[in-house]
Amino acid sequence: GKKISRNPPPTPNPGILAPQPTETERCIESLLAVFQRYAGREGDSCTLSKREFRAFMDTELAAFTKNQKDPGVVDRMMKKLDMNSDGQLDFQEFLNLIGGIAVACHDSLVLKSPKP
Repeated sequence: GKKISRNPPPTPNPGILAPQPTETERCIESLLAVFQRYAGREGDSCTLSKREFRAFMDTELAAFTKNQKDPGVVDRMMKKLDMNSDGQLDFQEFLNLIGGIAVACHDSLVLKSPKP
């Protein structure tokens, strides 16, 4: 079977982010922290299992999850995001979700804003 890493994920290289982080750098740090908090709950601390992903969705994106009529939507999202079909979401696959949500939010703001 697949070897499961029990080591905690490495902390970000201090040379990458500034000591006084910008708004964007703080957003990146927040995404890393949230991912690591959920990924560290069981098994491999560098990926989200199906249960960890569901916990993330139910807690961090609760409004989205509650508005879904179909109870299978979170499982289907996991399957779609899991590009290498290993039953886990790595950080890159997780960022695809975040990016998709950000694009949807941006699009709805653009649609609502009055045209000049």
